[in-house]
Amino acid sequence: MTLARKQLISIEDTPYYHIISRCVRRAFLCGHDTLADRSYEHRRQWIVDRLEYLADIFSIDVCAYAVMNNHYHLVLKVRCTKEWSDIRVLEEWGSLCSLPANCQCYLRINRESIGDRPEWY
Repeated sequence: MTLARKQLISIEDTPYYHIISRCVRRAFLCGHDTLADRSYEHRRQWIVDRLEYLADIFSIDVCAYAVMNNHYHLVLKVRCTKEWSDIRVLEEWGSLCSLPANCQCYLRINRESIGDRPEWY
């Protein structure tokens, strides 16, 4: 049975986490697949670039990483976000994906009240 993330992660106990993600069915993430005679090495930089981008949005420090041929390892430190306002959470979320219409409306109304610059800048 799976557990909710809030039951698995305790920032009070430790902000550091080791994360592993692995490909399945002999798929290649990076490197050269000798069976298919194809190179996937170009993906390595894509993964590193995306990791940097997502770490900033989710308020995560990347302490260490290793991108292997069929998996990667990350050592992450979760930064404190208790001081984040609802507006900042929506702004960060919106920088990654399209916000639902009600969230967009909430942001539009609240941006007018605080001006062009969010309070965290």
